[in-house]
Amino acid sequence: MVLLGKIALGFGACVLTAGAYTFRQGVVRVDVDENRGNGSHVHVWAPAAIVPMAMHFVPKREMLRAADHSAEFMPVVHAIAKELQKYPEAEFVEVYDGSEHVQVRTHGGSLLVDVDGPDEHVHVKCPLATIDDVAEQLAAYAPGA
Repeated sequence: MVLLGKIALGFGACVLTAGAYTFRQGVVRVDVDENRGNGSHVHVWAPAAIVPMAMHFVPKREMLRAADHSAEFMPVVHAIAKELQKYPEAEFVEVYDGSEHVQVRTHGGSLLVDVDGPDEHVHVKCPLATIDDVAEQLAAYAPGA
């Protein structure tokens, strides 16, 4: 019985450590709520560490194609992601147009894009470290890298 308890404790410690590692970068969140028609709602929350890991499973030809299309922008994305980490609470864009509202800002090391309109609400949150990791991985596939 003691052995079973030790195995359970070891398993629990592994799960706790894996969970802490997975969520250390934060969460990528995409929420879309439509109020018109059937009123579809999509809410996706995923650990941010999954995104760079998942890129290792993308076929190489697709990564090369994506890198080819985005190669000239990846140094800029990398530089912007690094610089935005210096501004944990900054608002970059806020637009009111009648009943519509768009806001782009950083909060707690994440980039937030919020769009609120009369018929739909879209909220996207992505940690800046994840954006930087993705930019680095795409840059590694760029021609001449």
